[in-house]
Amino acid sequence: MGSDSPDPIELDSLTKYYGDVRGVESLSFTVERGESFGFLGPNGAGKSTAIRVLLGLLKPTEGTASLMGRDVTDRNELRDAKRHLGYLPSDVAFYDRVTGADVLDHFGRLRGDVRREELLERFPVPLDRNVKAYSSGNRQKLAIVAAFMHEPDLAIMDEPTAGLDPLVQNEFYELLAERRDAGRTSFFSSHILSEVRRVCDRVGIIRNGRLIELDTVENILAEGGTIATVRLAEEPPAAALEFEGVARVDRRDGEYRLVLAREFDALIDRLHEYTVLEMEVREASIEDVFMHFYGGGDEGGADFEATEGDTEP
Repeated sequence: MGSDSPDPIELDSLTKYYGDVRGVESLSFTVERGESFGFLGPNGAGKSTAIRVLLGLLKPTEGTASLMGRDVTDRNELRDAKRHLGYLPSDVAFYDRVTGADVLDHFGRLRGDVRREELLERFPVPLDRNVKAYSSGNRQKLAIVAAFMHEPDLAIMDEPTAGLDPLVQNEFYELLAERRDAGRTSFFSSHILSEVRRVCDRVGIIRNGRLIELDTVENILAEGGTIATVRLAEEPPAAALEFEGVARVDRRDGEYRLVLAREFDALIDRLHEYTVLEMEVREASIEDVFMHFYGGGDEGGADFEATEGDTEP
């Protein structure tokens, strides 16, 4: 698609209710061509609802959504958009009584398969075996090949690394990096924070169906500031350690955890009132930032996953 092509994804006040239950409400954002965009939130936040509306599987209650300039509520426009789309669902399902080769042949006839052999080398599956006998990991790898073998301009993915072992996850991240370098767009939902840091250019954070943050990963981390963990001889309430510049104070097991800006003078002034037994100060991680958005909320805390990969710089 040319440089003057419309944005791959555009949502304008998108709202979807299931009766009286909110799925998503007033979602407005644009995904630009060539970026890797993370759509983030814990399970049940509304990520899958928004994706199903984008794919034309659900009709919006209000607002609009478009894929590559095509209205997703118009069947003809949506059909045209899907020729340029790859989709990787969270709950991969194929007909059980066909082989992996049959599945790829089918999708190849519909959309093309220019990268089929290359992707099968990177994500190998037993093509001559019935899909019914596949492990969850093999089903996911087959879905990856089917979603990307026609080299789509836009890929939409819902929890794409579910069921993949770490080595295959790394190969998948390499695939997404190659797509970005080639100017192709990737949009995926996730609650695995290591994916966010490694893959995303920009993220939208959703909570209870509403968008609460939209920014680059770099900027979100920069705004997270500093985490100070303090153990005091006294036991003041957490509110006693609040002051201007502190985003949050938690107290647990005798320790106080403060999320604050990188200005330390006010912290030192406040702690001067107490006897400090231990103190640790470190830069906020992406996990800290997301706990700031979700911890203590009405969703019962954040159901994000942090993996061993989260120790990477």
